[in-house]
Amino acid sequence: MDETARRRDSTRTRKALLDAASRRFAQDGYSATTVRHIADDAGVNVALINRYFGSKEGLFEACLVNLVEESRQEASSEPERIAESIAALIAGPKADHGHREFLPLLLRKTGDERIDQLRLGFLRYYTERLAAAAGWQPGGDDQLLLRAQLVLAASIGAVVFRAAGLEPLGSVDEKDLVGPMRDLVDAVLLRHGS
Repeated sequence: MDETARRRDSTRTRKALLDAASRRFAQDGYSATTVRHIADDAGVNVALINRYFGSKEGLFEACLVNLVEESRQEASSEPERIAESIAALIAGPKADHGHREFLPLLLRKTGDERIDQLRLGFLRYYTERLAAAAGWQPGGDDQLLLRAQLVLAASIGAVVFRAAGLEPLGSVDEKDLVGPMRDLVDAVLLRHGS
């Protein structure tokens, strides 16, 4: 196998493990998820989890990092684009469904202090990014940060409803989410001074 084919196979294996882990962690929680379940779901040898991620904790952290990277790509720093960014995060491409399912896991304590710190770090990062798009600065208006947290909580709730298949949210596409998200963002986050 040449080097290019080996890298392509390695990339595919990592993605399969990340997708399987995201689904498993979301479905069963961190504590109840085993590396064997993840490897079986991904169709690979369990030893590859240690090879690529070091441990179950490393794999969970990689799932969070992947979610942060997706969020960075989708999040806008322009106030008028916040609703579109959130709609993209909620609806997202079907190929990344495993990572969308992973979002609700951010709301559950795992009992593992390191994992809970990672989880809270992501929530803090994304909330501060939302608040900054509405004009917040570190050490600034806590009300604006609170409002950003409420928008993020509603967004994660939308992912939960979507994953449950509750209609109409379960089947609408991204463009149908933009209007209602814009109304929510405008009412809760952008009109904070009115």
